[in-house]
Amino acid sequence: MQIRAVLWDIDDTLFDYTGADTAGLARWLAEQGLDGLHGTPERALRTWREATERHWERFSGGQVSFRGQRRDRVRDFLQRPGLTDEEAEVWFGRYLEHYEAAWALFPDVLPVLDALTDTHRHGLLSNSSAPVQERKMRSLGLWERFEVLVCAAELGVSKPEAEAFLAGCAALGLEPAEVAYVGDNREIDALGARDAGLVAVWLDRRGDGGPAPEGTHRIEGLAELPGVLAGHTRFGARSGIR
Repeated sequence: MQIRAVLWDIDDTLFDYTGADTAGLARWLAEQGLDGLHGTPERALRTWREATERHWERFSGGQVSFRGQRRDRVRDFLQRPGLTDEEAEVWFGRYLEHYEAAWALFPDVLPVLDALTDTHRHGLLSNSSAPVQERKMRSLGLWERFEVLVCAAELGVSKPEAEAFLAGCAALGLEPAEVAYVGDNREIDALGARDAGLVAVWLDRRGDGGPAPEGTHRIEGLAELPGVLAGHTRFGARSGIR
């Protein structure tokens, strides 16, 4: 079956989330004189990312609100459980200012979108919230390139659950077999999309993630994507899988 559309992950696929997060946190800690809070800047970043993952899982499981998981991240990271909601909001808001100042696309994003404009439709599926991701896409000049935006916070279900991927396909009005999903996470994006019946493309930018899981495509840069889409077939051998 022909691939008619591409659903895209956003963070660390189109947008350099890790780079912006690293730079933003470092600048905010330096501004506060908290560079040594967790020993080294590297350890501070690792602690922040671990707190982010831990509290995002709580949000995904319905245990806390979207804003609540942000506040709890701050309390966890600063090791100040008694921080009020207002204090945590202010701290997170200042971090956001530094983080957003570092927003940038990966350099291969615009060329691949240009290359696929006339051949494929495009949508976004993210484990975040729609207001956050719409603002980001508008700021980065990408918003008009996508037909739909589907996010976990509004949907009530997150990747890798099949319902999240199927909701993205439904928003495009297409069957899963007609849609490719491109994301940077092996389990959440590639395996989740594959198991939901989409064409799964794992973007392994660092090239150190190992072989592609069975039934998925692995690429190390978006310049490889048009070839994968053009060569993919549902019948016989899948070209481009490695």
